[in-house]
Amino acid sequence: MTEKTAMTDRNSAEQAYSDFTRSLSYGDYLHLNELRAAHQPITPAHDEHLFIAVHHVSEVWLGLIVRETQAAMRLLEQGITDAPLKMLTRVVRAQEQMTNAWEVLKTMTPSDYLEFRSAFGQASGFQSQNYRMVEFLLGNRNPVMLRPHAHRPDLHDPLKAVMEAPSVYDLALRLLAARGLNIPDTVLNRDYAQKYERDEAVVEAWLTVYRDTDTYWDLYELAEKLMDVEDNFRRWRFNHMTTVERTIGFKRGSGGTSGAGYLRQALNIVLFPELWEVRTRL
Repeated sequence: MTEKTAMTDRNSAEQAYSDFTRSLSYGDYLHLNELRAAHQPITPAHDEHLFIAVHHVSEVWLGLIVRETQAAMRLLEQGITDAPLKMLTRVVRAQEQMTNAWEVLKTMTPSDYLEFRSAFGQASGFQSQNYRMVEFLLGNRNPVMLRPHAHRPDLHDPLKAVMEAPSVYDLALRLLAARGLNIPDTVLNRDYAQKYERDEAVVEAWLTVYRDTDTYWDLYELAEKLMDVEDNFRRWRFNHMTTVERTIGFKRGSGGTSGAGYLRQALNIVLFPELWEVRTRL
């Protein structure tokens, strides 16, 4: 056998493993049978397949965002700032994928959607436990949002626990306080179940960080990464709103909200107000 023939044989598809009677195959490892079984349209409408696929994929990305955010928060609680940046960068990249998913869903016209919309009744992304978990972790808290999960303790209780614990921004403010910056006790020991409210002393603390980045480089990097997260979250919400408006106009949403109107109002939510205000005050 020539050297060239031997190289060809090594590169041949014949070299790939083909006997999986005693080991995991790709499909086994990913449980693809279960994944495909979960894709269950309830009407003959062609675009219902698209609708389900986009929401399935989004839920997987949301699950990853929850996991990475919580991992970053565990490290921030220990005063570690470098490793969380990698995890939050992964959150940002996952957010980008979710935002791009709306572009695929926009290929569904209003007429396409009306072929199956009535079939799933009151089911709505408003009821997504993963999405609500992301909002709670980032600090957008509202006890009313627990209600859709009251019938499922396995969903309700983890959400309630996160809502009553510090958000990722609360942990960032604790780091500022630990570095000697003035963060009031009313901020550090607030009722975490409520939405965070802007505080002038916190603005001043972040201004100190941004005016002396050499001294506070790690906090400065963390602040900018949090800005990346909120920036992408805003883009996702905006694309969600325009997709809904493009598909159903201003009809009421299946989950009972006003639909596009509710989503438009949500665009005004600010998660890290002082980090946005710093831009004006510098």
